[in-house]
Amino acid sequence: MAKEFMGNDFLLDNEPAVRMFEKAGKMPIFDWHCHLSPKEIFENAEPADIAGLWLGGDHYKWRAMRSCGVNEKYVTGDASGYEKFKAFAACMPSLIGNPMYHWCHLELRRYFDIYDILSEKTADGIWKKANEKIRSGGFTPRELIAKSNVTHLCTTDDPADSLEYHQLLAKENLPFKVMPAFRPDKALGIDLPSFPQWLADMEKRSGIEIDSFETLCSVLRERIEFFASLGCRASDHGFSYIPYETAEPDELNSIFKAVKAGGEPTTVQADKYKTALLRMLAAEYAKRGWVMELHIGPMRNNNRRMFEAIGPDTGYDSIDDQLVARKLSRFLDSLDYEGSLPRTVIFTLNPRDNYVFGSMLGNFQSDEAQSKIQFGSAWWFNDNIDGMREQMKALGNLGALGKFIGMVTDSRSFLSYPRHEYFRRIVCNLLGEFVENGQFPDDEELLADTACDIAYNNAVKYFSIS
Repeated sequence: MAKEFMGNDFLLDNEPAVRMFEKAGKMPIFDWHCHLSPKEIFENAEPADIAGLWLGGDHYKWRAMRSCGVNEKYVTGDASGYEKFKAFAACMPSLIGNPMYHWCHLELRRYFDIYDILSEKTADGIWKKANEKIRSGGFTPRELIAKSNVTHLCTTDDPADSLEYHQLLAKENLPFKVMPAFRPDKALGIDLPSFPQWLADMEKRSGIEIDSFETLCSVLRERIEFFASLGCRASDHGFSYIPYETAEPDELNSIFKAVKAGGEPTTVQADKYKTALLRMLAAEYAKRGWVMELHIGPMRNNNRRMFEAIGPDTGYDSIDDQLVARKLSRFLDSLDYEGSLPRTVIFTLNPRDNYVFGSMLGNFQSDEAQSKIQFGSAWWFNDNIDGMREQMKALGNLGALGKFIGMVTDSRSFLSYPRHEYFRRIVCNLLGEFVENGQFPDDEELLADTACDIAYNNAVKYFSIS
């Protein structure tokens, strides 16, 4: 007999899982990596409709719509919110097996109390019900964050950002804390067309002419100090692979000055620059007790035609297949040897590398923190049932699953928090399977503590959140 669609036991296929989720499902949320806008949180505007909440900036939905043959007008074009919502709703029956099918229905249930199944047939009714709910209030960014039981969240901020909205939010009496996270990808991207403009922005922000590699490092140290003054506890970096090429100071200055003058670095020169800058940054993070997050494995902007038409971060990225182990090992080892390796979370976008990364952790653990080097949760193309299970199984086989710091939304949407419920159900079910199979004792307190730690407690401890 088929189970009820997304019933109370959704994704909970064994009795221990149900018991664990009763407690883990009620834990607060610490969203330690997201792309929410501090400006939007501060301004706290009412959304116009569900299309604005759901479809603006959500490349997951955009990719799904394109896969269903939807014209770009209804994806990122000038169609109305209603037309875009209808087009997305018509795609839903085809998304069987896609986590978005579950996320969307969880969001409809948890925020709108709508239990209808979204499709072209039900779109008009759901549009009307959802927008009536929005008009009745309770859907501003702050209300949605508070309603989701979020205690802390870390946004993603460039070193050249003013952090003015973080400063303003720090003066507000909020039921949750909004913290910046330091994301210096543009500083590291010396080989990207955007680097000259970023450098000009950084000079304007700092009031200093950045005419050497040493000056750049000095300016970034000052920005790190500024971020720290506003409660920053984490940095974040995105790479297709971790670079590791060593260079002397004179060579680094030559590379920097040549690029500032309009030249283009070779791949090796770019990697030398990135290695030196990333090592400097990591040492600064270690001094302050920050966590360094390394997101490894995307191949970005694959579709040149669409990149030129609508720009980056619009749903045209995919999984890269670079070899990553050796240079990642050398990078971590160079920091560890000098005593400057911060607590580090390593994410892989390529599930092929689960065991590569899972085994790498054990090389650099220490008593500075429990599971000082963490295997980041299944990310982006992997934050689905299979991806989450395989990441946790690899961590369980190779490390300490009970010390795992759990899920992040990695999202730009204020409605994305039910993804934590999704993750927690999957965690509880996996742990319950271990019990059912006689691989772990059916100890009520131990199981509940483990599930709640992975859901929330471990991350709070790891990031030194008081």
